[in-house]
Amino acid sequence: MELTISNLTKTYNNGVKALDNVNLNIGPGMFGLLGPNGAGKSSLMRTIATLQSPDSGEIQFGDINVLKEKNALRRVLGYLPQEFGVYPNLSAEDLLDYFANLKGISNRQDRKKIVSEVLEITNLAAFRNKSVSGYSGGMKQRFGIAQMLLNNPKLIIVDEPTAGLDPAERHRFLNVLREIGAEHTVIFSTHIVDDVRELCHELAIMNGGKVLFRGSSVEGTTHLQDKIWKKRIERADFETQNSIHNIISSNYNQDNTLNIRVYHDVRPDESFEPATPILEDVYFVALKQDIVHV
Repeated sequence: MELTISNLTKTYNNGVKALDNVNLNIGPGMFGLLGPNGAGKSSLMRTIATLQSPDSGEIQFGDINVLKEKNALRRVLGYLPQEFGVYPNLSAEDLLDYFANLKGISNRQDRKKIVSEVLEITNLAAFRNKSVSGYSGGMKQRFGIAQMLLNNPKLIIVDEPTAGLDPAERHRFLNVLREIGAEHTVIFSTHIVDDVRELCHELAIMNGGKVLFRGSSVEGTTHLQDKIWKKRIERADFETQNSIHNIISSNYNQDNTLNIRVYHDVRPDESFEPATPILEDVYFVALKQDIVHV
């Protein structure tokens, strides 16, 4: 089933334009929604999840008109927000059984089966008897995925799920998403480029409520072929080089020098070397240029 977002706009009472004529088509698999904090990602996720209404525009998921048939969408939706509450002192198994009952799975054996399945998928089976309130941050995020899968959703939305996770927890969580992404339409919202590069073939880059880029990682990097240049500079020279070349990214070396990357149609000068474009370049060029490439 395809999700189609057409001409979506939303301006809050404080005058902030969170969504500015957003148009996206999202098919099955893992789709990355990439952008800095305040880009409009969460506003878009909440609107798709029917938690807020846009000022104008349309959203269609398969044969469901999302804005007019909110309950129909909610029946096939799994949504994991950035923050999702405090848990009572219950084991994961008991709490999932409770949630499954709330979602209409009245037969006890059916609930037991689906609870076991989602615990296995999220790698929490060994911790089924542990209180969820005592879970680590990564385990709580995986539990959020587990409860989300109880109704076998067709559309899954996860909003900034790896923020605050340590590297090992992040790796386990991404593996879970990778597994469920093979059989569902999953929208993965994040400001972390590495997460999108590891998981998502298709992506969109947002900022200021606009979609600046929509395509695959390969399409993005191909567009920048022969336009990314790099060189090593002294830290003290950064401001001067930035004023001349509009640096898109930089990173430190052990000797305290900087590697800088710039976007130019031609080599800026002989001190620069050609660089192979990567997804970070696509991201930073889109944000710097603020030009829509969809």
